[in-house]
Amino acid sequence: MLQQVNGHSSGSDAQGGKSLREDLQEFLGGEALLHELDDLTKVNPVTLETVLRCLQARYAADMFYTSAGCTLVALNPFKPVPQLYSPALMREYHAAPQPQKLRPHIFAVGEQTYRNVQSLIEPVNQSIIVSGESGAGKTWTSRCLMKFYAVVAASPTSLESHKIAERIEQRILNSNPVMEAFGNACTLRNNNSSRFGKFIQLQLNSAQQMTGAAVQTYLLEKTRVTCQASSERNFHIFYQICKGASVDERLQWHLPEGASFSWLPNPERTLEEDCFQVTREAMLHLGIDIPTQNNIFQVRRKGIPLTFGRCDGQPLS
Repeated sequence: MLQQVNGHSSGSDAQGGKSLREDLQEFLGGEALLHELDDLTKVNPVTLETVLRCLQARYAADMFYTSAGCTLVALNPFKPVPQLYSPALMREYHAAPQPQKLRPHIFAVGEQTYRNVQSLIEPVNQSIIVSGESGAGKTWTSRCLMKFYAVVAASPTSLESHKIAERIEQRILNSNPVMEAFGNACTLRNNNSSRFGKFIQLQLNSAQQMTGAAVQTYLLEKTRVTCQASSERNFHIFYQICKGASVDERLQWHLPEGASFSWLPNPERTLEEDCFQVTREAMLHLGIDIPTQNNIFQVRRKGIPLTFGRCDGQPLS
């Protein structure tokens, strides 16, 4: 740090600052291609500017994952990149002798964690922390990890075991649209923002094959049901019901065609997450039958239909 002494920089610190600036100019203006630096520990000198410039260069080259030692830095591409998460790529990282030598990827982290379990005589629980601000891609990353483990940890030999593994895999994957429908909402920064926290536990047997899963949720933003910030929306499920309910269901659930509701702002926005049919099919796969779904969608209190306010001033029973 530069220190001022009577208005002048102290000698040693001034020289140190000058040396750092020279190193920065040499690194940023050198022949090294910044997008080729796949590990931020290779950046020299390590400063906020050099790290951000490296990530910016990789982002521009459609390289959205960068290692930082044992940590993976992920950048949200904000566009579909199907080949980045294909089953073929999953198998490539799973079959690689040293997956850490492949390009940084969430599959590399998943595979290394899976091998840590396999390599221990007494298996030890492995944890992956997915952290970041809203819109960074935490929900998508968790979804990719679950798909990856559903593929690599489901390779039994017997037909019966194979059917069990397939059923578990399908339930794990179908839990995502249900949790997102009831717990995610459109915010200013993210169309599919998780408004709750979750702890996902995948359970393996002694042969490292998936035998089950458990999800614990916490800190659901319940206040969003009745109060949303300007230009934001309520939970996806309410818009899904209003846009996707059939004529008979509208009559059953007291949803007049074309009605608008004060607690459901910005219904005109069309989002991929507004697909009611996807949520219903996922609920069926999870064992939630149609009558139970109807009870869920027809909210009641003590047997009396819950009344919602409409923008036109009329009650909705």
